[in-house]
Amino acid sequence: MIYEIVILAMIAAFLGMRLYSVLGRRAEHEEEPIPTRFDKGKQAPPPAAAPARRQQAPLPRPAGVVPAVERGVQEIAAADRYFDITAFVEGAKGAYAMVLEAFWKGDRETLRELCDDDVYAGFDSAIAAREEAGETLDNRLIRVEEATIHSAGLDGRQARITVRFVSDIAAVTRDSEGNVVAGSLDDAIESRDVWTFSRMIDSPDPDWLLDETDEG
Repeated sequence: MIYEIVILAMIAAFLGMRLYSVLGRRAEHEEEPIPTRFDKGKQAPPPAAAPARRQQAPLPRPAGVVPAVERGVQEIAAADRYFDITAFVEGAKGAYAMVLEAFWKGDRETLRELCDDDVYAGFDSAIAAREEAGETLDNRLIRVEEATIHSAGLDGRQARITVRFVSDIAAVTRDSEGNVVAGSLDDAIESRDVWTFSRMIDSPDPDWLLDETDEG
C-alpha cells in the first residue's frame, strides 16, 4: 500500500510539473505586449509620409505677387479652394484690356458685365459726355508691361485684390468729322492704373468685377 501511495504521488507530481510548464509558457506568451497604432516605439512609419512632407514645402511665388501681399493672397486662397493667383493675374490683364477697349468704343454692355455699379456709372457718364461733344476715341493698347498685386484680402465674404498696371497706350481723340483733336497713334504713352477687383467667395459666379479705379 505504501508503495502504491508513493507511486501515485510521483505520478501526480510529474503531471503537476507538466501542467505548470504548459500554463507557464502560455501565460508568458499571452503577457507579451501586442503592438498597436498608438505604440510609437514599435509603430511602422505610415506609407505616403514622404508625399505629405513634399506638399508642405513652400510653393514658388507666382509672377506679379510681392511678399508684402502674400498674406492677403493666402487668406483668400484658404477661404476659396478654387482660387489660383497665377490664373487671377492673367485674367486681370485680360479684363484690363477688355474694359479699356469697351470704354474707348463706348460699349456699355461689356462694361456692365465687367464692372460693379459705381465703376460702371463713372464710365457711362464719361461716355455720355464724349457723345454729347461729338468726340470719339481711337486708342490702342500697345502692351501691358506690368501687372503687380498691390494689395489683397478679405472683407467679410468679399475678396478684394488691387492690381497695379503699367502699360503703353497710343491715344487719339477725334471730333465728329473724324479729325484728330488730341494725341497721336505714332507715340505711345506710359499709363499707370491701379484697379481693384472683387468677388464674393461663396458666389457660384467665378467672375471678378472691377469695383474701383485709380491712377498710380
